[in-house]
Amino acid sequence: MKQRHLGRTGLRVSRIGLGTLTWGRDTDEHDAGEQLRAFWDAGGTLVDTADVYGGGEAEHLLGRLMERLVPRRDLVLSTKAGSVPDPDRRTDGSRGHLLAALDASLARLGTDHVDLWQLHAYDPYTPLEESLQALDIAVRSGRARYAGVANFCGWQLAKAGTWQLAGDRTRLAGAQLEYSLLQRGVEREVLPAAIDLGIGLLPSSPLGRGVLTGKYRGGTPADSRGASEALAPFVEPYLDEAASRIVEAVSTAADGLATSPLHVALAWVRDRPGVTAPIIGARTARQLTAALSVEGLSLPDEICRALDDVSAPVHRYPDHDWSTL
Repeated sequence: MKQRHLGRTGLRVSRIGLGTLTWGRDTDEHDAGEQLRAFWDAGGTLVDTADVYGGGEAEHLLGRLMERLVPRRDLVLSTKAGSVPDPDRRTDGSRGHLLAALDASLARLGTDHVDLWQLHAYDPYTPLEESLQALDIAVRSGRARYAGVANFCGWQLAKAGTWQLAGDRTRLAGAQLEYSLLQRGVEREVLPAAIDLGIGLLPSSPLGRGVLTGKYRGGTPADSRGASEALAPFVEPYLDEAASRIVEAVSTAADGLATSPLHVALAWVRDRPGVTAPIIGARTARQLTAALSVEGLSLPDEICRALDDVSAPVHRYPDHDWSTL
């Protein structure tokens, strides 16, 4: 698998990352181990997790697998902190919480450092500079090699990235946000800010929460996430008529290229400007291996233009020159 630099840094990662959102909850240790081994065998290095995935069990599981299955030195470990299971306060970006969460993550992962540590979300109740100071402390102490953010909107990312560059602070290496043919909202302000500041984008849900694979064209399969009580609300927003038109276009392109809708959708987002590595999550190692075989596919320009057109979001003032409106 080809490697890319994460933003304007020296950190190199595989151009497809492995997500662990369901590990320790819907994905058991055996299946997770098969996925990690298949990913490693394919040349994958970037493995993404978070302290809240599976209530911490995803990190526990990953740590156990690194002990006996895949060498720690062969992986680029990314984890996140700041999300909290509190309905009244969904995020805690305080310096104390973040650094304590990092120490707990390292204990669960069984390592003395992570390669990328990210703020999981913006906390409106904590001064941003306090949250960012936690990133600086983590990097200076060696507990994290690089730092980033996740789920920041355009102005939040621009403010954070500029603040870090303005002083002798840790440059933001990456930003993780949802991005796919079904969700192109990052193109409005986040992606331009990331490109300008030299921050690499790590798209989550690059397959439109599974919908872009085409599996829902004839209904909801019984073994799919859309049929899961926990994940059905996650999938449902992408089962509308507008999404169906995009899925049909992806399927038509796949037929013309003699490949799968999954490969078309994944290649499209992987090769978008500013993207470093989409993060994919799979139920089984077989699904993961099928996704990773996208490595040899590059979409023809005419296919990209057709997909761009059918999925184009409505961005008007002030994103476009006001004089043309």
